[in-house]
Amino acid sequence: MDRFAITPALTRGSHPLASLGLSEARLQDDARWPWIVLIPRRQGAREIEHLNAGDRMLLMEEQIAAGAAVRAIGSALGRAVEKLNIGALGNITPQLHVHVVGRRSDDPAWPGPVWGFGEAVPFAAEDLERARAVAVQTLSAWRFKTAS
Repeated sequence: MDRFAITPALTRGSHPLASLGLSEARLQDDARWPWIVLIPRRQGAREIEHLNAGDRMLLMEEQIAAGAAVRAIGSALGRAVEKLNIGALGNITPQLHVHVVGRRSDDPAWPGPVWGFGEAVPFAAEDLERARAVAVQTLSAWRFKTAS
């Protein structure tokens, strides 16, 4: 039996945050945007339609939780998020994954998409530590809240 593994294309340039009910949550290492990627732990899944109904519902809840974490990251770094962009493109990396990106009208790609825009700018060490801490705290609180 094949075991679930995250493709290296999704681990390069990102940092682990939390194992959620369905997905692995990772912080994209691009300081231009608060950005979390959710990777459902389902071997061979390439599309949302490959998930069963329960997993699809859970993935939606995880997207909402990731959105709250993205907003918390933006606030912690002094760049309040104005709009969430959520996408499951998979054109380059076919393993099912969902991007949750915090946007602002003054961000470098506004109003266009972030994908393929310039080169990633890694977080400064202090900002990375702060972003990870608030994301983990927010995701943990969300899981507790939704589990009750």
